[in-house]
Amino acid sequence: MADLKIKGGTVLTMDGAVIQHGVVVIDNGLITSVGREANEKADRVIDATGCIVMPGLINAHTHSPMTLFRGMTDNLAYDEWTNKIRQAEARLTPSDVMAGAYLAALEMIRSGTTTFADMYIHMDEVAHVVEKAGLRAALGYGMIEGLNEDSETKLKNREKFSKKWNGAADGRITTMYAPHSTSSCSREFLMKVRELATKDSFRIHIHILETQDELHLMKKQYGMCSINLLNSMDFLGPDVLAAHCVWLSDEDINILKSMEVNVVHCPSSNMALGTGIAPVPRMIEKRINVALGTDGPASAWSLDMWKEMRTASYLHRLKDPCSMPSQTVLEMATVNGAKALGMNTGMLKPGYFADIILVDMKKSHLTSSNMRSALAIAASGCDVKTTIVNGKVLMEDHKVELDEEKIMEDAKTSMSKIAENSK
Repeated sequence: MADLKIKGGTVLTMDGAVIQHGVVVIDNGLITSVGREANEKADRVIDATGCIVMPGLINAHTHSPMTLFRGMTDNLAYDEWTNKIRQAEARLTPSDVMAGAYLAALEMIRSGTTTFADMYIHMDEVAHVVEKAGLRAALGYGMIEGLNEDSETKLKNREKFSKKWNGAADGRITTMYAPHSTSSCSREFLMKVRELATKDSFRIHIHILETQDELHLMKKQYGMCSINLLNSMDFLGPDVLAAHCVWLSDEDINILKSMEVNVVHCPSSNMALGTGIAPVPRMIEKRINVALGTDGPASAWSLDMWKEMRTASYLHRLKDPCSMPSQTVLEMATVNGAKALGMNTGMLKPGYFADIILVDMKKSHLTSSNMRSALAIAASGCDVKTTIVNGKVLMEDHKVELDEEKIMEDAKTSMSKIAENSK
């Protein structure tokens, strides 16, 4: 007997099929069958009538505890924004980070994000939150050279974190090395990170060319941009998750393609901070794997990946109204994110992780003859009815397993302390 069966909905597999009145069977955390009929009995049955049954969304770049900073830095230029955030981060305690991470987990579960890639500080607390909340995550303990620890100590501590948590929470947690950027880490430090990642077979999560200032700084310091610098070090490869990638030349795009680097597009954050528009349609044309991320909630405010899909779709239509079709954007938020993180999720097919969401389509704003466009452009996190990760139901019929009231009160307490300390 299977653990769970979802029946009666329209199944969007993201593997090329749409199955009306479909059935998805789950056992031991994995999808065992997807089709129109399933005679197999299950301990639990969910009726998905009127819903789209699809893979959970994947937020491929964020800093989840920054939920605590929402509204604190609105309408600031990038440099001023960064300085204010860094000052606030220096005063964060582990309990603050845990409170922010729990608030993020609650928002992600409610809005249908089942997997996220995180880079921040006090990451043991974030890992504990992932473990308790039931989400799937690729966690990287952020590294800014010269901040708090000497370089060797920092590398040793990050290696210790990565080995401690990789494969934890019944395999829901994987770890990555997370140097912040080429502008905050030296060439020598980044080479050591590359050596560690290769030795330990861990992926690397890094910001690349988010701002024009970074481009100018790299050319002044090294005589080349970040992409060329990293390529000259043999740093780039299919195990690299490159966030933003806004200020790219055609040569840079060719390098990313040849090295099979995974790019994460964060349109809302780039717009909010005025850092530019990433050349995503050109990257997609080159068949670079481009995933989607919200970045931290301090800039983008929201962890709602539906909003991010809509933003990505509309932003690039300013230049070409035929670019970024709904199917492409949906793939960025599911299939491409899974590929970028090296995870067996992002599609509904036998043998894949049972990370599944039900989207309630019985809404006036979702009533459409084009299902994919309704999802990619019209839907919001509030339309997600049920969220399942690793076969476990984290939210059913909008009711979450977490203690929402406590999570929000704890976050407000930390927010008030941060606001008081910022005066």
